[in-house]
Amino acid sequence: MTDRGLTLPSLMTRKRRVRPTSIVPPGNVAGRALLTVIAIMTFLASLTVGAVTLVSDTAATWQSQISREITVQVRPDDGLDMAGALRSVQMLALATPGVLSADILDDAATGRLLEPWLGEGLDLDELPVPRLVIIAIDEDAPPDFATLGNSVRAAVPQASLDDHRAWVSRLVSMARATVLIGIAILSLVMIATVLTVVFATRGAMTGNRHIIEVLHFVGARSSFIAAEFQRHFLKLGLVGAVAGGACALLVFLLVGYWTRANQATPEADQINALFGSFAIGWTGYGGVVVLVVAIGILTAVTSRITVTKQLAAIDMLSPVER
Repeated sequence: MTDRGLTLPSLMTRKRRVRPTSIVPPGNVAGRALLTVIAIMTFLASLTVGAVTLVSDTAATWQSQISREITVQVRPDDGLDMAGALRSVQMLALATPGVLSADILDDAATGRLLEPWLGEGLDLDELPVPRLVIIAIDEDAPPDFATLGNSVRAAVPQASLDDHRAWVSRLVSMARATVLIGIAILSLVMIATVLTVVFATRGAMTGNRHIIEVLHFVGARSSFIAAEFQRHFLKLGLVGAVAGGACALLVFLLVGYWTRANQATPEADQINALFGSFAIGWTGYGGVVVLVVAIGILTAVTSRITVTKQLAAIDMLSPVER
């Protein structure tokens, strides 16, 4: 029995029930601010990942569509039998190995192409409008474009072949530039996140400096103290990253839904022409998930390294400086 009437077993039982207090406060203003910053950074990074995926997929689709077709343009000229010239080009193309089909763009289709600029009811016989032959090629065994172009010009001097190589080159360059810009933005976001976590960790250590020093000098290992900070910041990083990533995915879902629901409007048509259905696909969703996990891990690792370095710096101080 003790002087308060408590037995030793009861004291030991009470001691077991006492839960240790975390070195890092579970919730404070600085923690909420860091969570908000991480959420904003993840939101911006997720938008970047989704945009890069969207543009890359769209550019690949454009490249595939362009590489499946080539066109022959026949320019009108005095005394030229346009119908006969178009048929000559069509027959020549069909006789070329690697060509799957050759279709003459008729007056109605040509009028629809020119309608946005010249209006309806065009009389193509009165306008010097070039006519087109659309040639579908075998992607696995394409024809020799140079030989085909020379044959077309020999048969119809007013004709010229366009294999769209300039467009394909521009699309590839645009996709590569987009990827490089996205990588640069992601790198800046990661660097900003690391710096934010470093300052937040130092601030938390400063606010609990006396507790940390007492624990450290009575024998608590640096790994134990660093693990406490790591656990705290891992939770903050994951919560903030999940919130930011979810908001970014919601933006893509809402824009995609709006595009599908307003397909008849000019705005939606322009988005469809540029980005298709505005769906980032499983690659984009997977990239956002990987990004969320990476930011959570980066936050925890950065906090642990910062704490370890700060404790090493404390060990190097003299008793007076402490």
